[in-house]
Amino acid sequence: MSKTCLVVTLFCAAALAAFAQEKPIVIAASTMLDGTGKIVHNTRIVVQNGKIVRLDPKAQPVTYDLRGLTVLPGWIDCHVHITYHFGPNGKYGDRNETPQQAELAIASNAWVTLMAGFTTVQSVGSPGDVPLRDAIAAGTIPGPRILTAVRPLMGRGPQTGTPDQIREFIRQVKSQGADLIKIFASQSIRDGGAPTLSQEQLNAACGEANQLGLRTLVHAYKDAVRMATLAGCTEVEHGTLATPADLALMAEHGTYFDPQAGLVLENYLHFKDRFLGTGNFTEEGFKNMQDVIGADHEIVKEALATKGLKVVFGTDAVAGAHGRNAEEFIDRVRDCGEDPMRAMVSANSLAAESMRLQDKIGSIAPGLQADIIALAGNPLEDITAVRRVAFVMKSGIVYKNVAPASIPEYAGVQP
Repeated sequence: MSKTCLVVTLFCAAALAAFAQEKPIVIAASTMLDGTGKIVHNTRIVVQNGKIVRLDPKAQPVTYDLRGLTVLPGWIDCHVHITYHFGPNGKYGDRNETPQQAELAIASNAWVTLMAGFTTVQSVGSPGDVPLRDAIAAGTIPGPRILTAVRPLMGRGPQTGTPDQIREFIRQVKSQGADLIKIFASQSIRDGGAPTLSQEQLNAACGEANQLGLRTLVHAYKDAVRMATLAGCTEVEHGTLATPADLALMAEHGTYFDPQAGLVLENYLHFKDRFLGTGNFTEEGFKNMQDVIGADHEIVKEALATKGLKVVFGTDAVAGAHGRNAEEFIDRVRDCGEDPMRAMVSANSLAAESMRLQDKIGSIAPGLQADIIALAGNPLEDITAVRRVAFVMKSGIVYKNVAPASIPEYAGVQP
């Protein structure tokens, strides 16, 4: 079946499921993680019109019997680049790619992300996110719920603009449909990670966003972590080489923290030949990424040990990583010692809270969207169970329901 035929088939299936929503759906679960850290046994989830109506162990008749699986809310990835993909020549940034080829690749990214159990993602930095977000929301194509930053504020020192010019940029991005603001306050780690905005510039950017009711996600390493926190920004991304005092300051200010434990760098290194030669993907840049893996693990460990710090789940998924977002859970638990339940909550209720969507998604509770997934295995006992997603429902529509034995196993960064 061609990609186009497959997508059309999926559209039809989703449409039929949507028409059936007037009739309650009952999901039977023997083990359920509710998204807030609680385990519920032997219950049934009643879904109607896309939302969870109630938990009722006696609800009948059962529509989907997920006993023997681990049921939990659909995961939320706070940091992806959903439009980033490899071109027909296998390379990132293929200049000979047609618009149609790009559209298919992006639609594929959305589909595999949803199939991997991620029902909501925050895509931070491409105007192409907007039509994709809107098409998924309209039910035109299947994919995760998307929040987008449209285009980021790129830190380039004085060239970024005066505080007033930065405030105008924030207003423009909001008018273009942004759900949040992405700010680059540091160089890439490939270039050393030094700050690229002054404190005054960061104050202007996050201050204006706050005035407009928009959240801010700040790409920050080293000193820029402290600067973003002092500027009242909502969330710090990456944070490598921040100090314990910086982490404590974030906790004090209620700043959310989204460090990456491994997937993004593992992905770049695995697909080095596909990225090399584009932008700052140089041999030196790849050496810098290899050298910083240990520091990434350390910052995650220190963050988890910092009292009161809200550590959310984000992968920074780029070309090659879409659909493998859950590998980040394994990196965090295996390499950084995170408690598996805390890892799940970081991608459920806490991630929803960071997006100010806790009254809509992130938990299995009455009144919330019916974003429900099921795993073959229990991630609290074996974190690699996150690779074995057998069931995916988003807003009451089932997109995946397969026999656990049919799920292909994979490991690491294999494509």
